[in-house]
Amino acid sequence: MEVKIKELQKLGLQTLQKYDHSKEDANMILDVLMYAQLRGNNQGLVKLIGNGYRRHPNAKAPSITKDTKLSALINGNLSPGIVVMKMATALAIKKAKEYGFGIVGTNSTNSSTGAIGYYAKEIAKEGFIGMAFAGSPELIAMHGSSQPIFGTNPIAVAVPSKEDPIVLDMATAAIPFFGLVEAKTAGKKIPEGLAYDKEGNRTTDPAKALEGAVMAFGGHKGAGLAMIIEVLTGPLVKASFSTVGDVSNNWGNLILAIDPDLLTDKESFKKEVSTMVEKIKATRRLPGVDEILVPGERGDKLTKKYSTKGSIEIEDNLYNEIKKAAAK
Repeated sequence: MEVKIKELQKLGLQTLQKYDHSKEDANMILDVLMYAQLRGNNQGLVKLIGNGYRRHPNAKAPSITKDTKLSALINGNLSPGIVVMKMATALAIKKAKEYGFGIVGTNSTNSSTGAIGYYAKEIAKEGFIGMAFAGSPELIAMHGSSQPIFGTNPIAVAVPSKEDPIVLDMATAAIPFFGLVEAKTAGKKIPEGLAYDKEGNRTTDPAKALEGAVMAFGGHKGAGLAMIIEVLTGPLVKASFSTVGDVSNNWGNLILAIDPDLLTDKESFKKEVSTMVEKIKATRRLPGVDEILVPGERGDKLTKKYSTKGSIEIEDNLYNEIKKAAAK
């Protein structure tokens, strides 16, 4: 169905405040969720249904536990992942503005950071190269196994250009956790060859996949990348990982901001990136392909389309579940 964007924002804010978030935190969280929703990314308002994006009863304000001119480590103190990652992003940008480079890790959050392309893009808007990595509870199986051992472990890289930043945002899972939740909510099956049930059999039932494991994208290569991100968002930032510690209350994340001026001239860098994009988009298209798209472009087009209309298409069951959550 088609729903007004303002109505979705109102429902989202209502729900988050009923989940015990302050109005300030609720607006920060909603900002990231709507970023994903308007891009057709499954890290959007689906996070509000089911158990929902609730505030931990013991949450306290995040604190910086290690700080250098180039780096920082933030203890989330069980605050929402989105709130802590926004703080980490702002700190990485600040360090990059002062010293050309900023790297910030976070630990001890108890919820998802949402679409991590959001944070990388915020860095790219400032003229820096942004990189973000996020850990989460186990769902991906190692290649050759059907036992969940890694989080969905997304990676995002955003690069400034003369136009909109180029934003690669992808999970290392063949299908993200909330892709399964969306399919389950809509009563749909998932494609073949993405997931296992808890007995290790391949399944197209999203409910069984949630109880079992998801494959990494790209076979052994994707599994290897998932493992490396597990290292960057676990041991490196003092967060729980794989089967070590309680990941549900100690999610880890990592964000980097890199000034192109460290190696080249920032303005010429952005110009050359734009030239590369032009050449890529001008390459010969396969039959039936109307346009060559670079990373992030599809989402940018959807956001502009929905923002201009003031409304967005949303799956009926998902909309009804969001309304229920707002009314509780």
